[in-house]
Amino acid sequence: MRKGSFRFSLIVMVMAVCLLCAGRARAADPIVIGAPTSLGLIEGKEALKAVEMAVDEINAKGGVNVGGQKRPLQVSSSDIRDGAPGVPVPEALLGIEKIILEKKPVALLIGPFRSEALIAGMDLLSKYKTPLIGSIAMSPASEKKVTEEPDKYKYVFRDCLNGVYLVKYLSGTMDALHKEFGFTKVYVMHQDVAWARGTADLVKKLYFDKAGWEVVEQEAYPTGASDFSSGLMKARSKGAQVIMPIFDMPQGGVLVKQWKSMRVPAIMAGFISPLAGTDAWKTFDGKIGGAINCNFELGSAIASDKVPQSVAFYNKYKEKFGHEVEAGHGPAAAYESVFILAEAIERAGSLDPDAVTAQLKKTDRMGTMGRIRFDEGNQVVYGLDPKETAVGAVFQWTEDGKRRIIFPESLAEGKVLLPAGLKSQK
Repeated sequence: MRKGSFRFSLIVMVMAVCLLCAGRARAADPIVIGAPTSLGLIEGKEALKAVEMAVDEINAKGGVNVGGQKRPLQVSSSDIRDGAPGVPVPEALLGIEKIILEKKPVALLIGPFRSEALIAGMDLLSKYKTPLIGSIAMSPASEKKVTEEPDKYKYVFRDCLNGVYLVKYLSGTMDALHKEFGFTKVYVMHQDVAWARGTADLVKKLYFDKAGWEVVEQEAYPTGASDFSSGLMKARSKGAQVIMPIFDMPQGGVLVKQWKSMRVPAIMAGFISPLAGTDAWKTFDGKIGGAINCNFELGSAIASDKVPQSVAFYNKYKEKFGHEVEAGHGPAAAYESVFILAEAIERAGSLDPDAVTAQLKKTDRMGTMGRIRFDEGNQVVYGLDPKETAVGAVFQWTEDGKRRIIFPESLAEGKVLLPAGLKSQK
């Protein structure tokens, strides 16, 4: 009898230990976050690295507290190739649906590169109730859909700069050039994709037309184009004082190199993706001095001592990966998206998508880009004061290969210097 009792007690103890271990295993199950984007382009590559860095930081502190249980984060990435020339939107959507069905992520981060893919993919996110915090695609059309049908599209958020805010930064830069030098004639050159076309049209409508500027021409270039000499010759012949480029393709840097070599007497001021980071000076043989470039989110390729979080991110990234952030759009926002999601999960105390989404709406944190809060369209608010809003940074390449922030004024490190051959109209 004693022997049987002992065996029974032993069995009970073993079962209790097994149950305890199983409970601990379940508590330690990772929270999967998906990261589908275009990994063949620098914005996608570095945004993914930034996400992985943030995940490592959170996991090093024990993970995310879900209703009293600490659980680690786990990243599952996917190259949906939507930023590559010729890749159709349906192919990108298949990639997004695959990662949702196979990995069952609690949310998606980074997201599509092209706005066309984001907008088309919103129905998928609604169907599977999968929150997305996008950090690259920029068209404000996605926010319009959120505000028009909030119950259906409430899962779609964006923490990077969008097209409307880019217009405000470009307009602010143009206004500064007008006030400082009296410039009023601009030649617009842009990539023939939704966000770039929309940005060019909005700057013309909302700023140039109202401020008395003359847009001597607006010219679109297909993704992959690499010769801009004819456009630069037209800019010269038409007397443009400013050339405003809007490109996210790698070949866009050739435009500035040709502008420099041809000595076109107009200042280059806009956005060209490969001009953002420090490597651009070597990549383009030092032929980019004088060019003004807008980095979409502070921390993405450039930081400011006036926002210590941006410097911390920039330095940690360099230490971890052995090189500086080169993409001027995506990485800082992608890094912050992990913390935004983690904090929303902890406030919700659950991984339920509706509960997490409701808490994402309540985000209010000081981060890499400044103060981070979502508006009614689930877009992070950008402005000119990092204490109140997220901020971007417009800088100018100096002739000795340095970068100086010139806009907004809250971050400015100096005034604009005119390139050789271009004179002030004042």
